[in-house]
Amino acid sequence: MSDTELRSTANETSVPLEDAEPTSVLDLALPLLLHWKLLLFGSLAAGVLALGITFAITPTFTARTSFLPPQQQQSNAMAALASLGGLAGLAGSAASLKSPADQLVSLMQSVTVEDRLIDKFGLMQVYKTEFGSDARMLLEKYTRIAIGKKDGLISIEVDDHSPQRAADIANQYVTELRRMTSVLTVTEAQQRRAFFEVELAKARAGLAKAQAALQASGFSSSALRGEPKAAAEGYARLKAEATAAEVRLQTLRSALADSTPEVQRQQAALMAVRDQLARLERTQDSGADADYLGKYREFKYQEALFELFSRQYESARLDERREGPLIQIVDPALPPEVKSKPRRGSTAVMVTLIAFAILSIFVIRRDAWRHALKDPGTARKLDRLKAAVAGRPIDR
Repeated sequence: MSDTELRSTANETSVPLEDAEPTSVLDLALPLLLHWKLLLFGSLAAGVLALGITFAITPTFTARTSFLPPQQQQSNAMAALASLGGLAGLAGSAASLKSPADQLVSLMQSVTVEDRLIDKFGLMQVYKTEFGSDARMLLEKYTRIAIGKKDGLISIEVDDHSPQRAADIANQYVTELRRMTSVLTVTEAQQRRAFFEVELAKARAGLAKAQAALQASGFSSSALRGEPKAAAEGYARLKAEATAAEVRLQTLRSALADSTPEVQRQQAALMAVRDQLARLERTQDSGADADYLGKYREFKYQEALFELFSRQYESARLDERREGPLIQIVDPALPPEVKSKPRRGSTAVMVTLIAFAILSIFVIRRDAWRHALKDPGTARKLDRLKAAVAGRPIDR
């Protein structure tokens, strides 16, 4: 047969592309109905097999505990800072706390807490790991710590194959958190108390030194007639304001650039206080009693600082006591009675649906392939493909 006859025969037997009927819903439903037994029993068999596999998996239990983080005493703190007047800048850095809940979560996720839990419960043997870093990664994987958006409670969920161990680990998180917060200043009142405790110790030492220097200077009748008390107390107050302005400027510079308006305003305020202090020193540091007056001014300055820090330290201690217990447990973790994983029913249903979808695609594609084989053009292409695979000569 010539090439012209072959081409004419192919044109007669092949169906033009534009004359082919589009695939309808019936074309898809027909093979599914013809093979409904395969779809039904095949899907059910896959679901039953998946259900049987879940029984071979070791069950996982989830224990949960929740507690209330400490609350900020902002009203007391702001009232205490307001009483400082010009010295409020000294405690600015101490009162700038972030959310206590975020800090507590970070503490529980620290390496120190995780290592204590791993050592206490022997988690390296439980997780069958060789290195502590691998045990920490698995502990973090099996532990979920979250802050409630509505109630603000911190919840801890721990997954483990042993329900008792899961509850013990969850409760131990709270125990380790209490242990760490007992030696750390976490709340706003604790930070204020620690800050003023240090400053009070410095002021006490400075006051003792100034008092000793004043007593060693002696008294004279001309100094008494000069009535240095009013001038010295005014100088002490002005010097205290200068100290507060310096500390406030250092605090701003730690967070802002020198070109910012806040830093520039604070620099201008500090320069103004220093100019007043310098003028006052020039007017008072003259005469025979200048040494006595200088030591008296220093004594009054240290005395003013000591009184201010004493009041703020006592206020912070009272606020710390009013905060009550740092960690207030709402729901302690109990050994769960029902496993959380694997979920046998949902797993079997999901596998059944997936198997049904896969088998449906298989049946539809197989039916479409059989119809394609009935087309002479497709059959010739397959024969040529088989010949090429077998290494036989291909008919052109």
